[in-house]
Amino acid sequence: MGTHVWDRAVVLGGSLGGLFAARVLSEMFAEVLVVDRDELTDVEGYRRSVPHGRHAHGLIARGQHVLEDHFPGLAEELRIAGVVPGDFSHDIQWYFNGKRLATEPTGLVGLPVTRPVLEYHVRKRIQAIPNVTFLERYDILGLVSTPDGRRIVGARIQPHDGAEEVLHADLVVDTTGRGSRTPLWLEELGYPRPDEERVKVNLAYTTRHFQLDHDPFGSYQAIIPVATPNIPRGAFFYRLPQGTNRVELSLTGLLGDHPPTDPDGFLAYVRSLPVPGIYEAVRDAEPIDDAVMFRFPVSVWRHYERLPGFPDGYLVMGDAVCSFNPVYGQGMSVAALESLTLRRHLQDGVLPDPLRYFKDVAKDIKAPWDLSAGADLGYPGVEGRRTPMIRFINAYIARLQAGAVHDPALTTAFMRAAGLIDPPQAILRPSIALRVLRAGRPPANGGSSPQDAAADSTVHTGKA
Repeated sequence: MGTHVWDRAVVLGGSLGGLFAARVLSEMFAEVLVVDRDELTDVEGYRRSVPHGRHAHGLIARGQHVLEDHFPGLAEELRIAGVVPGDFSHDIQWYFNGKRLATEPTGLVGLPVTRPVLEYHVRKRIQAIPNVTFLERYDILGLVSTPDGRRIVGARIQPHDGAEEVLHADLVVDTTGRGSRTPLWLEELGYPRPDEERVKVNLAYTTRHFQLDHDPFGSYQAIIPVATPNIPRGAFFYRLPQGTNRVELSLTGLLGDHPPTDPDGFLAYVRSLPVPGIYEAVRDAEPIDDAVMFRFPVSVWRHYERLPGFPDGYLVMGDAVCSFNPVYGQGMSVAALESLTLRRHLQDGVLPDPLRYFKDVAKDIKAPWDLSAGADLGYPGVEGRRTPMIRFINAYIARLQAGAVHDPALTTAFMRAAGLIDPPQAILRPSIALRVLRAGRPPANGGSSPQDAAADSTVHTGKA
């Protein structure tokens, strides 16, 4: 690891963003303390602090690259645990507007892994680093600053069964997620709150797990009908690592069209999807648990990089900076990219300048934000500012997706951008734009009806 430059770093929050931060900080600090209100050690199941952990997760291609860089061999560990890496495009049945995209092998690796399984294996790796310690079941009360408020020198915490403590630190990193109190803490120190860019989606996930008597996937890892402005109900349907034919089905609905949690309402919502085979697979299946809903009202980007000043010795990462609409699967991967930015800012042996750091983090965020927030603004009912460029890109992508039903090269171009391998503007390259133009216009209604989609569905129902 080399010589440690500083004595102590404190990470507020032990979710994946905090674990990525701890991995990087351990290279430069003699001691790294990760503080969380939950139990962390040896926890393999769902955590109260991660309510979205019960719903569909996957690590897109760029995030998987960074994960393997931080933790060499982790993908193999996950494979042994039953998580089989697959081609992010070719090993998934992708549906847009009720039509299945044509795919080809891309070499883009994706991990169809549940959030608890991924966190558990990453946490085990972090626990094995000698200079990292978890402080579990602690409330985070606030920051400790110099009298003039220009530098953060620690954090105030309190164990659930004890008195308040102060952790002194050379650097404090907030990875507490979208509920971060950093804007309030800045205000208390005399700094302005950051500007916030918000896109109101009023999304909900509803998830239930089933034991099937057949395999509906064949050689595929997942079946994903993606919600679009024309067919706004979507789903993530994939096999769980644990046990034969155990599956997870997460339904998604925006703008208040939330998938119900009662059994009949849940199945009725499944039946409305543009891929009838999913309903056929689960309608008579044995439920493993009750359906659970997670609401996500708004995507938020806190623009710390625009502030006129920020206290030294303090940084913010992950969802605490930008909370993405989770249907696009970008949050974990962007947090991983931000950890690489943190590493770069530590490597010159000087504590990071916060505003320079935030400017570089904004570069990590911009492309995925443009993709997800721009796509959300394609829904007429979503609140947010629609620029002429956003309107143009949304129309272009709709045409690209229609063409991708027959042209696997368009699917590959789209998935490389969605997987954060290529920048979003890559789908505008002349070679891709020419294919989009040749594909013709998408159908006036954006796609087929759920009934028409039956002919395109290749879900293996296992029934006569």
